[in-house]
Amino acid sequence: MTSSPPSGFAAAHNTDNATQGLPPLKVEQASIMDPALKPVAHKLASGQRLNRNDGLALMNTNDILGLGHLAHAARLAKNGLMTHYVVNRHLNYSNICGIKCSFCAFWRDEADESSYLIDPTKPLDSAQGGNFKVDEVHIVGSCNPDLDFDYYENLLRSAARTWPGATIKAFTAVEIAHIADSNGMGVGEVLDRLQAAGLEAMTGGGAEVFSPRVRAKLCPKKISGERWLEVSGTAHNRGIPSNATMLYGHIETPAERVDHLLALRDQQDKSGGFSAFIPLAFHPGNTQLSQITQASGLEDLRVVATSRLILDNFPHIKAYWVMLGMKIAQVAQHFGADDLDGTIVEERITHTAGAKTAKGLTENELRSMIRAAGFVPLRRDGFYNCLNGGELQAAEKA
Repeated sequence: MTSSPPSGFAAAHNTDNATQGLPPLKVEQASIMDPALKPVAHKLASGQRLNRNDGLALMNTNDILGLGHLAHAARLAKNGLMTHYVVNRHLNYSNICGIKCSFCAFWRDEADESSYLIDPTKPLDSAQGGNFKVDEVHIVGSCNPDLDFDYYENLLRSAARTWPGATIKAFTAVEIAHIADSNGMGVGEVLDRLQAAGLEAMTGGGAEVFSPRVRAKLCPKKISGERWLEVSGTAHNRGIPSNATMLYGHIETPAERVDHLLALRDQQDKSGGFSAFIPLAFHPGNTQLSQITQASGLEDLRVVATSRLILDNFPHIKAYWVMLGMKIAQVAQHFGADDLDGTIVEERITHTAGAKTAKGLTENELRSMIRAAGFVPLRRDGFYNCLNGGELQAAEKA
């Protein structure tokens, strides 16, 4: 097992207010061109928390550089010039799913020739293309209607044996709710037993957009936004940190994005267990929404920056290079993002939807991306503990 999460879920290298609001930011008013952003900039400079109207101004502005200036100030206040990454790998254990969301290219019916289910009684490294020393294993799959509870316990135990010492980060709140409902168990009982089997942290997927309108159209069988937040809070109260996400660039409105972020901020105020927020850019390829044009790079940066400013109590904002592409992820470090995720090794879900990015990156590639943008690479574990402290101290002295 790895070390446990630091007290209050904040990483050891972070300040004590990592899950609290932003301090007064150093803002240059001359950098703000959009008149609608100027009162927002004034609030940030005076340390005030942003409200829904502020969020709408951020999400609708065309002053991308002014928005980036504000988000970068928030990023510096939270994490300085450090950009985090993790040596990790993804394990997508099954694509057989009964929810069948229209925006997902990954799900299959069991009878489909391309469906699969990883057998946890067999070596996981061979199932995923070779053994690889990692600090974190990221396990997500589907809502498979035919799996007994012991499958998930066996999967966690097998992952812990395969990658000893790695943080086991597994399952979305949607998967946890599905496991509970399909096995006639409470969410708390599920989490307790999965913890005993090796679960140390949860992933952040399945949040999509909390708007009931969006969910009714795109994923009517998925749990509600309210239940997603409830499951996350239950995990946090048991000492299980998790991430949070938002899938954007489909049929949602800017207002629905802002409301989603505010709901996450409110939950973080209550339970304090979200480690990072990950904006997920929708990839329409091979989905039922293939007619939708993918969000532009400017839209990606707008969402990243707005997220950093609204989610003042989130320690980290992640630029997920798999969905953003390496170039936008690199630029996003100047728009509020302080984490590039990791090596990943083999990603299936986004690539099934037509992603053109690599399925994995080397640690050196990640570090080069960070350094080329003017930031300092910080290798972390699954709890945001720094794993290259000596190197960082030398860099700070140079």
